[in-house]
Amino acid sequence: MIELAHGTRELELAERIRRFVRDEVIPYEKDARIEHHGPNDELRRELQAKARAAGLLSFQVGEAFGGYGLNHREIATCFREAGYSLLGPVALNCMAPDEGNMHLLEKAATAEQKERYLRPVTAGDYRSAFFMTEPDGGAGSDPSMLATTAVKDGDDWVINGRKYLITGADGAGVGIVMAKTNGNGATLFLVPLPHPGVVTERVLDTIDRTMPGGHAVITLKDVRVSADDILGELDQGFRYAQIRLAPARLTHCMRWWGAAKRAHDIACDYARTRMAFGKPLIDHEGVGFMLAENEIALKQAELMIDWCAYVLDQGGRGTEESSMAKVAVSEAVYAVADRCVQVLGGKGVTDDTPVQQIFRDIRAFRLYDGPTEVHKWSLAGRIKRRPPADA
Repeated sequence: MIELAHGTRELELAERIRRFVRDEVIPYEKDARIEHHGPNDELRRELQAKARAAGLLSFQVGEAFGGYGLNHREIATCFREAGYSLLGPVALNCMAPDEGNMHLLEKAATAEQKERYLRPVTAGDYRSAFFMTEPDGGAGSDPSMLATTAVKDGDDWVINGRKYLITGADGAGVGIVMAKTNGNGATLFLVPLPHPGVVTERVLDTIDRTMPGGHAVITLKDVRVSADDILGELDQGFRYAQIRLAPARLTHCMRWWGAAKRAHDIACDYARTRMAFGKPLIDHEGVGFMLAENEIALKQAELMIDWCAYVLDQGGRGTEESSMAKVAVSEAVYAVADRCVQVLGGKGVTDDTPVQQIFRDIRAFRLYDGPTEVHKWSLAGRIKRRPPADA
C-alpha cells in the first residue's frame, strides 16, 4: 500500500520554509540584482546568509553536510513551499543545477571529492554546473551523440569539446563534465572553475531568469584533469547521470508546483475582488471554471509528485516514474500559469505581479531535463517492449 501521509518532521520543516519564503524572500522579488540572466551572486549570497541564519540552507542534503537527511517524500513537501517564490530555491540553496549536483556528489563522490566540492557547494561558498548538453551535432535529448572527448595523457585526462545551455556555468566554482572515453563509453569529470581551458562563449538570452548564471555556451579546450577528478567509475558516466537526472526531474516538478500555486493564489485573490458586469470575476463561469481547473490540476500534480517520490524512497530507480511525472506536472503547471495570466487579463502580462515571470519560467520547464515529447517517446518504447497482457 502506498503511504502518502505527511510526518511531523516534514510538516514542521515545511512550515518553517513557508514562513521564511514569505517573510524573508518575497520582499526581494523586485530587487535590481535580479538581472537578465538571473539573480546575481551578490543577491544569492545575501539571501543564503538569511537561510543559513534560519537553519534552512541546503536543508535537503544529508546531516553530514548541514542538512536534515530527508527522504524524497519529505523533500517534496518542503520543495513545494520553497518554490512559492522564484527566489525561494536560490535562497535555500535547493535550486537547479546545484541541488541535482549535490545529490549526485552525495551518491557518487569519494570522501576527498565530497570535502573538496560538495561541502563548499552545500555551504553556498560557490555554485556548480553540469556540463552535458551540446550544440547541434552533439548530445541533447540523445546522449549517445556525445561529442566532447576525454583522452588519457599519462596520469591525466585532456577534455575537448563544446557544451550548450549549461545552467549556472558562468561564475560557477566547479563543473561536472560529461565526456566520451574509450570509444562509446562516457565518464564524468570534476573540473575546478575558473579554468583557463573552460571558456564562456556567451550567456544565452532566454525567457527564464530564475537560475543564477543563466545558460551558457562553453568551449572546453585542452582541459587537463587528473584521474582523481573522475566522478564515479570510468566509462560509467551515463549510469551516473541517471542517478542525478531521475530525482532532478522530480525536484523540478516540486519547485515549479510551488510557483504555479503562487500564481494561482494571486489569480484567485484578483478574481474575488475585481468587479466586471456587476459582479466579481469569480462569479463569471468563464473565470470561475478556470480557477476550478487549476485546483484540480494542482492536486493531480501534487499526487503524481508524491507517488514518484514514494517509488524512489522504496529503492526504485524511478526512471519511468520520473518521466511520467515530468510530462504530467510540467504540462499541468504550465496550463495553471497560463490560465492565471488569462484571469488577470492585462495585468497578467505586466510586472505588477510575479505571474508573468512564473509563466515564462514554467514554459522553459517543459523543455529542460527532457522535453515532453522525448519522455513520451521513451515511455512508448517501454510499452512496446512490454509482454502481451493476459486475455
